[in-house]
Amino acid sequence: MLEIAPEKVAHVIIKAREYDSKVGAWDDSPASGDAEDDPASILEDFANDPTRGELAGFIDALNEDEQVHLVALAWVGRGTFAPEEFDEAVETARNERTTATSRYLLGMPLLADYLEEGLEKLGISVESAESDIL
Repeated sequence: MLEIAPEKVAHVIIKAREYDSKVGAWDDSPASGDAEDDPASILEDFANDPTRGELAGFIDALNEDEQVHLVALAWVGRGTFAPEEFDEAVETARNERTTATSRYLLGMPLLADYLEEGLEKLGISVESAESDIL
């Protein structure tokens, strides 16, 4: 049914949480983002912050079937489709794809929550998938 490994989904969830937890940097100078000098700066979103790039790169490296299933999973978690309509969500995601999947998914403010909820609605344990990669 799900053509993406739950561990890959868990990786996206973890990285999306990291990305969503970032706040605007109050001082955007390169020196102000040094975590050794200011440990709280790891939560600030700097222009050279690699978190978004890492997440986008991971999603872009997935094959087309995995990307389509990731989008469908987010839609099930968001409530756009019911769990029993997952196959329809996959076909819709495949047919309506107009932009890079990473760009589309990173535009979802609650991506991590939607993916987690989608896994749960499909009966897949989020905790065990996350524990496999942590």
